[in-house]
Amino acid sequence: MSGTRKISAFLAFCLIFVTVSEAMTLMKAASELRCQCVATQSTFIHPRLYQSVELIPSGPHCKNVELIITITTGEAVCVDPSAPWVERIIKKILESKENTEEPTI
Repeated sequence: MSGTRKISAFLAFCLIFVTVSEAMTLMKAASELRCQCVATQSTFIHPRLYQSVELIPSGPHCKNVELIITITTGEAVCVDPSAPWVERIIKKILESKENTEEPTI
């Protein structure tokens, strides 16, 4: 292989590498800019089964308020924020957030 071919091959490899890494970055960004919950359920889930609760407010990524409960089995469950029992959970989360914030002076 001549020197010119080696350089061309190296540059082609670099171009492919950059293209693939940029595509992966764009795919990750696109997945973060959409709703996390495709479907929701309104069936009551007992608090003893909660491993974690994540409240995602509406924003440019998604017009819906989303509440994702991870239960002790590790399964993430999207629940309907308009269900009465879910509204109580959201209220408690927001109240606890207000209580933990330090007052500004």
